[in-house]
Amino acid sequence: MKNSCFDRLVILEMANNHMGDVEHGIKLIRALKEAVAEKNFRCAVKFQYRDLDTLIHPDFKERMDIKYIKRFSETRLSEEEFLALKAEVEACGFIPLCTPFDEKSVDMVVRHGYEMVKIASCSFNDWPLLEKVAAAGKPVIASTAGATLEDIDNVVSFFEHREIPLCLMHCVGSYPTPDADLEMNQIDFFHQRYPEISIGFSTHEAPENFAPVMIAVAKGAVILERHTGLPTEKYAINGYSSTPEQISKWLEAAEMAYTICGKNGVRRDISAKERADLRGLQRGIFALCPIKKGENITADKIFFAMPNSDGQFIANECSKYREFVAVKDIAAKEAVSNDNAEIKDNRAKVREIIGKLCRLIKDSGIQLQDKLDLELSHHYGLEKFYEVGCSIITCVNREYCKKILLQLPGQYNPVHTHHKKEETFHVLYGTLEITLAGEKKVYQAGDIIVVERGKPHDFGTATGAVMEEISTTHFKNDSFYDDKNIAETAMRKTYMTFYRSWLNGEID
Repeated sequence: MKNSCFDRLVILEMANNHMGDVEHGIKLIRALKEAVAEKNFRCAVKFQYRDLDTLIHPDFKERMDIKYIKRFSETRLSEEEFLALKAEVEACGFIPLCTPFDEKSVDMVVRHGYEMVKIASCSFNDWPLLEKVAAAGKPVIASTAGATLEDIDNVVSFFEHREIPLCLMHCVGSYPTPDADLEMNQIDFFHQRYPEISIGFSTHEAPENFAPVMIAVAKGAVILERHTGLPTEKYAINGYSSTPEQISKWLEAAEMAYTICGKNGVRRDISAKERADLRGLQRGIFALCPIKKGENITADKIFFAMPNSDGQFIANECSKYREFVAVKDIAAKEAVSNDNAEIKDNRAKVREIIGKLCRLIKDSGIQLQDKLDLELSHHYGLEKFYEVGCSIITCVNREYCKKILLQLPGQYNPVHTHHKKEETFHVLYGTLEITLAGEKKVYQAGDIIVVERGKPHDFGTATGAVMEEISTTHFKNDSFYDDKNIAETAMRKTYMTFYRSWLNGEID
């Protein structure tokens, strides 16, 4: 969703260019203050937080022959040192901003009081990290280098569903980026595909090249981001970071517009080199404990760390649609890879289910608002959804609650009891068999059934059914099933947003 907090925001990325030296970092911040003086932009200085004790695999902490481990280790700062730099940012009138690369760093971002969170391209679809960021409830700025169109659609939906303001940043992960790879028309593409989302531009071209920032502004980028550094006799800067003097000229150029266009209307190609460069920054999946052949590899049995190895599964491949299963015994700290595990991707199954639910909704004739919360409840796993399950669309949940319950032909919802809420079912379509407090009855469209607190009940349908549930406030964890195994089933619910366009076959 668009939010004014992103408008005319310039992000000056410090990254590791403080060089692990607080005094040098303060000099850079003060030089940037002079560079942006009297410029018509809101300016932020951005840090990067990494909890290196957990981010780097314990067996690799001393491996200075690995580029990123060496760079991050040599420029490490303590929490107190980062707070000193943040205080200087605020004293100079900048907005403090931060990119966390792991869950502990998100906690530190929250603890330090940052108002917004930046997601790096290498973490764009790192779902465990995104879940942690979303829980913080702060506006999010996310760079898209290396991301497929499906990745971007899923991340946009993820933050929209949680009503978290999001700005997508067009970005290319080549350092520095040659003109031929800039693909500036991607900004237009994002505007067209995501009209409700703010769009920005994160740059890595050579610092003396000012044309791309002009084009970005002309194409409607609301945020502009650039790496910064302060060269001294002691410290050099890299080929894609700007000096404070270059930042001043860059911002002056940002008021102009020229055309450097790439592909238009489609997602740009991702080069093999870019994928390889980004892969080096992504967290691999490792076994936290020994895992036996045939076991489901659940979240409590793994950890994420760098570096990853060829063939290893990475955190970016984790999602609510995917299940990992061991095909060999895996030792603690061993990489989870395509040699010892396999992925079961349930996305196609979910799309199939959505298609069947949409046909049921159309057959019933009920009308639904766009963008409602949808829950697929699969009590014994998604593979048994057509036997045991129910789909729930929440229309409102306040002191009163209204839901639309959908069951496909042959589905059954097991015996359960609510302790907090009282509910009333109104059958809208089809035939429903309900057992309430041990008494089984068949109900038709138009029938109304009151279910009081503490009354065990189940329901199922041979024909397919739609019913309205009116109740007091719905609370999570207020469904107590007679079968205790249901509560222990991992990932027994899939949450998403219902889009009315799905009814026309536009399921993406």
